[in-house]
Amino acid sequence: MSKAAKVAIAAAAGFVAGILLAPKSGKETRKDIKNKAMDAKSAAMTKADQAKKVAKQAGKAAGASADKVKAEASEMMESAKRSGKVVAGEAEKLSGEARERANRVASDAKRTAAEVQKDAEKRLR
Repeated sequence: MSKAAKVAIAAAAGFVAGILLAPKSGKETRKDIKNKAMDAKSAAMTKADQAKKVAKQAGKAAGASADKVKAEASEMMESAKRSGKVVAGEAEKLSGEARERANRVASDAKRTAAEVQKDAEKRLR
């Protein structure tokens, strides 16, 4: 039990004991108890309204935070997609360049091999 609840119970018990032991008539005592009960009810309703307002504000704040996180995640996803497209484009470009270079090297190697073969044939004659 919370400290506030214990204090409230103790205060209520003290109040009831004071009323019951006070030199008043039963009618006056019942009226006092009724008035104090109404005051307690009013205070409880006020606290409940305050708690509702705080909960509503907290809900709005949480919703706004969730919307912000969603927007950030969406932006990150779009950025990742764009980066992926750029990387894919660069990879395709480099792949084409590598093929061209490989073809040139193969062509140069064939030409050199042909020249070496011709040179070897000339020397062997």
